[in-house]
Order: sequence, then structure tokens, then C-alpha cells
Amino acid sequence: MTAEVKFLAYVVEAYKAAKGMSGREVFVLFERTGALRYVLASADALHTTGAEYTIGQIDDFIANHS
Repeated sequence: MTAEVKFLAYVVEAYKAAKGMSGREVFVLFERTGALRYVLASADALHTTGAEYTIGQIDDFIANHS
């Protein structure tokens, strides 16, 4: 498993806990909005931030790309 995929798994878990969603719901949301590609492409930068910041960045991305 690559570091990006491990980070994606971490982000999905953090996002589902913060939003009260299932892992499947988060994955579908991320896939539908392009956030999945965003997280993978931004993994190097996002992994240096905390979960709250990362979730906020994803929320901003989804709001601007839905």
C-alpha cells in the first residue's frame, strides 16, 4: 500500500468521524465531488497538517466543486 493510499484511508476515517457518516458514504462523496483525487494529489502537503485543518480543506474543496 502506498503512502498516499494510507493517507487517504486516514482521511476517510477522520472525515467520517467528524461528519457522522459511514466510510462508504464518505468514499462516494469524495468520488462524486473529485475530493478523492484532491486528497491523493495533495497528500504530501495535507499530511503535515492536523485532521481538523485537513477536513476543513476538504469541505472547502467540496463546496467549490459540487
